[in-house]
Amino acid sequence: MTDLTLSLDRSTRLAQAGTRRDPSTGALSMPIYQTASFGHPALGQSTGFDYSRTSNPTRLALEEALAGLDGGCRGFAFASGLAALDAVIRLFAPGDRVVVTEDLYGGTYRLFERIYRPLGIEAVFVDTSDAQAVAAACADPAVRGLLVESPTNPILRVADLRALTAIARERGLLFIVDNTFLTAWLQRPLEQGADLVLYSATKYLAGHNDVVAGAVVAATPALAERVGFLQNAAGAILGPQDSWLVLRGLKTLALRLDRQQSNAQRLAAWLAGHPRVRRVYYPGLDTHPGHALLAREHSGAGGMVAFEVADPSRVPAILAGVRVFIFAESLGGVESLITYPLRQTHADLPTALCQRVGINDRLLRLSVGIEDPDDLIRDLEAVL
Repeated sequence: MTDLTLSLDRSTRLAQAGTRRDPSTGALSMPIYQTASFGHPALGQSTGFDYSRTSNPTRLALEEALAGLDGGCRGFAFASGLAALDAVIRLFAPGDRVVVTEDLYGGTYRLFERIYRPLGIEAVFVDTSDAQAVAAACADPAVRGLLVESPTNPILRVADLRALTAIARERGLLFIVDNTFLTAWLQRPLEQGADLVLYSATKYLAGHNDVVAGAVVAATPALAERVGFLQNAAGAILGPQDSWLVLRGLKTLALRLDRQQSNAQRLAAWLAGHPRVRRVYYPGLDTHPGHALLAREHSGAGGMVAFEVADPSRVPAILAGVRVFIFAESLGGVESLITYPLRQTHADLPTALCQRVGINDRLLRLSVGIEDPDDLIRDLEAVL
């Protein structure tokens, strides 16, 4: 990355992600290098690319754009968000414990509990919006890592990343932040002391519900070397076509997320005043317990809203009746989606954990898109 590139605003760098990488033709769009292998000029010589599992020019363009957006040392593109998380968990060893956000994505819970707990890596689930609770959990000498979602999925609790950095540094822990909901456009965990940032790039980074991808950005060369080894050794890499789609999505991330956030703010405020809505979760509302922290430390509250209906028996009719919102899993795309976490994204969580954190039969989650906000409000008004 040149000094000129570093001096440019992040929105400029996003808009030009992947450009100027094909000087032989001057192509504005990064070419898709749909090849498994690369020829060698001579014995002992390489073009810098040998085999696409190890590196591919299209994937490398995406990885460099991701690292630049987060201010990291190096980025890595994986076949899915869970593949990225899997590589990160492999940094730990049997007997290690990892303190993990308790109200987290159900797939993350499943990976820890069904795959890695039997192999000896144990997750300790804690409310990571409570720094004191995190400090108490991290006092266990077997704890070697701290993995935080902020805001959480789907209750949107907000963690104090600087306070958690201090805890991690004191204990010598690897500090990992899942930044899928806000992305580096709104929240920059590496600048606040995180060691690794994790993404489901399927979501806001790609932004169009047309690709499944994951990403990891490392803060230091030493960590980058370890993650790079795991990416190459285990091989869950993102293919060139999908890398190109994510790279294309990055170009409009700033525009999309600003619009999604604006729409989410309007929707959350409207829902908060609706007589058939019992509770609204959105950090952009000044009634949210994480509002002041998010406003002080980050650039926005994002495009995710969750709310509880007063009458849980209305949930099936709401899901069947929406016409602008789409009843579907996933999030972060330009289309607005509505999800029922208890039965969908968080079905793998134990009932007791769901009840404790508030994932109940009244809860609906909205991924707010870029549509006209009045259309979105009218759609919800009709079904509520």
